[in-house]
Amino acid sequence: MAKKVVVKIPELLRRRNISLRELSRLSDVRHAALSELSNGKRENINFSHIEKIADALGIDDIREIIDLVELENKGISLYS
Repeated sequence: MAKKVVVKIPELLRRRNISLRELSRLSDVRHAALSELSNGKRENINFSHIEKIADALGIDDIREIIDLVELENKGISLYS
């Protein structure tokens, strides 16, 4: 089965009750970059962005930010 890396920004925002703009300000990562990661629009992940998000939110376990999921059907979107 195919696998996909998912960046769990929407979940982080909900759990911490902050906006994407606030995360951008706290992490010093461009809002547009965070938005693309959040919406699954980026094909590549900049590890420095993940590090900045982790630092800004006090996260020690990368699994809180990213996940590897199996796709059951290639036509299924994880972001809809």
